[in-house]
Amino acid sequence: MKTPSIALKANAKSAVIDVLNARLADSIDLALITKQAHWNLKGPNFIAVHEMLDPMRAAIDNHVDIIAERISQLDGTPIGTSQRVAKATALDEYPTDIKKVPDHLAALADRFAKLANQIREDIDTTDEAGDADTADILTAFSRELDKDLWFIKSHLE
Repeated sequence: MKTPSIALKANAKSAVIDVLNARLADSIDLALITKQAHWNLKGPNFIAVHEMLDPMRAAIDNHVDIIAERISQLDGTPIGTSQRVAKATALDEYPTDIKKVPDHLAALADRFAKLANQIREDIDTTDEAGDADTADILTAFSRELDKDLWFIKSHLE
């Protein structure tokens, strides 16, 4: 007996799973990058930025889980091991030799913006594939990233 599944064509599911696994890698990387900055900030505004980054990390982790679960819902396999994430992420490697708050904020802003902009493209891609639910999931993540980017940039101005 065949078990029921989400009514998307196999090629649409496959395309959406590929998009989601790519964003899963980027999102896990961004979560780790955010914590890297959190641990290594030095200078004026340290505590404000330090305390701002923990909720950002938590929000990213929440979206990571939602993305991974959506991949499973579509009968795919979420790929989130550190080895695969390191190979798959589209984000630039985070500098580990920076300490000053503005340097971390600039590095974070670049990576948050890159992921937010890519997710906006993926919203259209998944919607065109016929998966409005995944487009909605990505829209929620996009709003979160845009808000966090605004917070980060506000500290730089």
